[in-house]
Amino acid sequence: MTFILASASPRRRRLLTEAGYRFEVDPSGVVEPEPIEGEDPASYAVTLAWRKAADVARRRERGLILAADTVCAVGGQILNKPLDRDDAERMIRLQEGRDTEVLTALCLYRAEAAEWVGTVERSVVRFRALTAAERRSHLDSGLWQDKAGAYGIQDDDPFVAVVAGSWSNVVGLPMERLATLLRASSISPLRPGEHGAEEGRR
Repeated sequence: MTFILASASPRRRRLLTEAGYRFEVDPSGVVEPEPIEGEDPASYAVTLAWRKAADVARRRERGLILAADTVCAVGGQILNKPLDRDDAERMIRLQEGRDTEVLTALCLYRAEAAEWVGTVERSVVRFRALTAAERRSHLDSGLWQDKAGAYGIQDDDPFVAVVAGSWSNVVGLPMERLATLLRASSISPLRPGEHGAEEGRR
């Protein structure tokens, strides 16, 4: 069965490749709307993940499509990808000295059967308070771009630490939970020496 990643995220692609999966990349064209005030973070992420999978399924007659959406939430307020530098600074300031919940919704969509299964993984990330210089340095770096919550834990940011849950979930793809879902669909990582292993690790 063809395994399809419905995302252009280099971070998700890297996680799958490093885990040994063979897959195709077919990014969704779904525009991510800004969350409505008071909207439930998990529901927002689940809806977007399903829409992304369904969008790719419209042009793929067969295959198992993986879509995901990651959001951060502080006190129930959704922090999506920042719109610009000012929005990134707002998000960083809101999270400083607090615990942030990181939620990734996964959707596996079997195109030929129009069947899907989904789940939500939750992790908690703790931010320490930043100095003005540290905050400015982070904003100047541009590493906040295209990242929920305006940071990437894989970028070795010294002010962020996972205190509960999956590290890969904070990156954008909870590999432990995903492996469980994929086993039910007969998709598993290639082992060293298996046919196609090198192709799967390109």
